Amino acid sequence: MDKNIIDFLLNQTVLTLSTCIDNKPNCASCFYAFEKSLNCLIIKSDANTAHIKQAILNPKVAGTILPDKFQKQNVKGIQFLAEFFTPQDELLKKAKVCYYKKYPFALAIPGNLWVLDLNYIKFTDSTLGFGKKIIWGKNKKHGKL
Repeated sequence: MDKNIIDFLLNQTVLTLSTCIDNKPNCASCFYAFEKSLNCLIIKSDANTAHIKQAILNPKVAGTILPDKFQKQNVKGIQFLAEFFTPQDELLKKAKVCYYKKYPFALAIPGNLWVLDLNYIKFTDSTLGFGKKIIWGKNKKHGKL
Protein backbone atom coordinates (compact mmCIF):
# COMPACT_ATOMS: atom_id res chain seq x y z
CA MET A 1 0.00 0.00 0.00
CA ASP A 2 1.27 3.48 -0.89
CA LYS A 3 2.93 5.40 1.96
CA ASN A 4 0.67 8.43 1.36
CA ILE A 5 -2.42 6.28 1.93
CA ILE A 6 -0.95 4.68 5.06
CA ASP A 7 0.00 8.06 6.53
CA PHE A 8 -3.47 9.45 5.85
CA LEU A 9 -5.23 6.41 7.38
CA LEU A 10 -3.05 6.52 10.49
CA ASN A 11 -3.69 10.22 11.08
CA GLN A 12 -7.48 10.45 10.76
CA THR A 13 -10.13 9.28 13.20
CA VAL A 14 -13.60 8.98 11.62
CA LEU A 15 -14.93 7.06 8.66
CA THR A 16 -18.35 6.92 7.07
CA LEU A 17 -19.50 3.32 6.66
CA SER A 18 -22.07 2.58 3.95
CA THR A 19 -24.16 -0.59 3.96
CA CYS A 20 -27.21 -1.83 2.05
CA ILE A 21 -29.77 -4.61 2.40
CA ASP A 22 -32.93 -5.06 0.30
CA ASN A 23 -32.35 -1.72 -1.44
CA LYS A 24 -32.36 0.05 1.94
CA PRO A 25 -29.05 1.94 2.24
CA ASN A 26 -27.59 3.08 5.53
CA CYS A 27 -24.52 5.01 6.57
CA ALA A 28 -22.88 5.73 9.90
CA SER A 29 -19.93 7.69 11.19
CA CYS A 30 -17.52 5.55 13.22
CA PHE A 31 -14.22 6.11 14.98
CA TYR A 32 -11.67 3.78 13.40
CA ALA A 33 -8.14 2.53 13.84
CA PHE A 34 -5.99 1.35 10.94
CA GLU A 35 -4.15 -1.95 11.41
CA LYS A 36 -1.29 -1.43 8.99
CA SER A 37 0.10 -4.96 8.96
CA LEU A 38 -3.30 -6.36 7.88
CA ASN A 39 -4.57 -3.49 5.70
CA CYS A 40 -7.77 -3.32 7.69
CA LEU A 41 -9.85 -0.79 9.58
CA ILE A 42 -11.26 -1.53 13.01
CA ILE A 43 -14.44 0.07 14.30
CA LYS A 44 -16.49 -0.28 17.46
CA SER A 45 -20.26 -0.29 17.38
CA ASP A 46 -23.25 -1.95 19.00
CA ALA A 47 -24.53 -5.09 17.28
CA ASN A 48 -28.08 -3.69 17.35
CA THR A 49 -27.34 -0.67 15.14
CA ALA A 50 -28.77 -0.61 11.61
CA HIS A 51 -25.35 -0.41 9.94
CA ILE A 52 -23.98 -3.41 11.84
CA LYS A 53 -27.12 -5.50 11.26
CA GLN A 54 -26.88 -4.74 7.54
CA ALA A 55 -23.13 -5.42 7.37
CA ILE A 56 -23.61 -8.80 9.03
CA LEU A 57 -26.17 -9.74 6.36
CA ASN A 58 -24.22 -8.16 3.48
CA PRO A 59 -20.51 -7.92 4.34
CA LYS A 60 -19.63 -5.97 1.18
CA VAL A 61 -19.35 -2.41 2.48
CA ALA A 62 -18.03 0.91 1.24
CA GLY A 63 -17.02 4.12 2.90
CA THR A 64 -15.16 7.38 2.95
CA ILE A 65 -12.59 9.05 5.16
CA LEU A 66 -12.03 12.79 5.13
CA PRO A 67 -9.41 14.76 7.06
CA ASP A 68 -10.32 15.53 10.66
CA LYS A 69 -9.55 19.17 9.84
CA PHE A 70 -10.87 19.79 6.35
CA GLN A 71 -9.19 22.52 4.30
CA LYS A 72 -10.89 23.52 1.04
CA GLN A 73 -7.62 24.40 -0.64
CA ASN A 74 -6.07 20.99 0.18
CA VAL A 75 -8.57 18.40 -1.00
CA LYS A 76 -7.82 14.97 0.46
CA GLY A 77 -9.91 11.93 1.10
CA ILE A 78 -10.39 8.22 0.71
CA GLN A 79 -13.13 6.15 -0.86
CA PHE A 80 -12.91 2.45 -0.02
CA LEU A 81 -14.46 -0.97 -0.58
CA ALA A 82 -14.11 -3.61 2.12
CA GLU A 83 -15.34 -6.91 3.53
CA PHE A 84 -16.95 -6.60 6.96
CA PHE A 85 -16.46 -9.34 9.56
CA THR A 86 -16.29 -10.14 13.27
CA PRO A 87 -12.69 -10.66 14.42
CA GLN A 88 -11.95 -13.89 16.30
CA ASP A 89 -9.09 -15.29 18.38
CA GLU A 90 -5.68 -13.77 17.51
CA LEU A 91 -7.17 -11.20 15.17
CA LEU A 92 -9.53 -10.03 17.93
CA LYS A 93 -6.56 -9.62 20.29
CA LYS A 94 -4.68 -7.62 17.65
CA ALA A 95 -7.79 -5.52 16.92
CA LYS A 96 -8.22 -4.71 20.62
CA VAL A 97 -4.61 -3.59 20.97
CA CYS A 98 -4.81 -1.43 17.85
CA TYR A 99 -8.20 0.16 18.60
CA TYR A 100 -7.82 0.76 22.34
CA LYS A 101 -4.31 2.15 21.91
CA LYS A 102 -5.81 4.86 19.70
CA TYR A 103 -9.02 5.27 21.75
CA PRO A 104 -8.45 4.22 25.38
CA PHE A 105 -11.70 5.97 26.40
CA ALA A 106 -13.60 3.43 24.25
CA LEU A 107 -12.93 0.74 26.87
CA ALA A 108 -15.71 2.36 28.90
CA ILE A 109 -18.19 2.38 26.01
CA PRO A 110 -20.30 -0.70 25.26
CA GLY A 111 -20.08 -2.29 21.83
CA ASN A 112 -18.15 -4.81 19.79
CA LEU A 113 -15.11 -4.49 17.59
CA TRP A 114 -15.58 -5.16 13.88
CA VAL A 115 -13.06 -5.39 11.04
CA LEU A 116 -13.22 -3.87 7.56
CA ASP A 117 -10.81 -5.82 5.39
CA LEU A 118 -9.80 -3.27 2.76
CA ASN A 119 -10.01 -4.42 -0.85
CA TYR A 120 -9.83 -1.16 -2.80
CA ILE A 121 -8.86 2.43 -2.03
CA LYS A 122 -8.99 5.58 -4.12
CA PHE A 123 -7.03 8.33 -2.36
CA THR A 124 -7.41 11.88 -3.65
CA ASP A 125 -4.69 14.30 -2.54
CA SER A 126 -4.43 17.71 -4.21
CA THR A 127 -1.24 18.48 -2.24
CA LEU A 128 0.51 16.01 -4.58
CA GLY A 129 -0.89 17.76 -7.68
CA PHE A 130 -4.31 18.99 -8.72
CA GLY A 131 -6.76 16.09 -8.74
CA LYS A 132 -4.00 13.56 -7.93
CA LYS A 133 -5.41 10.12 -7.20
CA ILE A 134 -3.59 7.08 -5.85
CA ILE A 135 -5.31 3.74 -6.37
CA TRP A 136 -4.64 0.66 -4.26
CA GLY A 137 -6.29 -2.73 -4.65
CA LYS A 138 -5.76 -5.98 -2.85
CA ASN A 139 -6.27 -7.84 -6.11
CA LYS A 140 -7.52 -7.25 -9.63
CA LYS A 141 -11.03 -8.66 -9.12
CA HIS A 142 -12.21 -5.53 -7.30
CA GLY A 143 -13.35 -2.93 -9.79
CA LYS A 144 -13.21 0.81 -9.60
CA LEU A 145 -15.51 2.77 -7.35
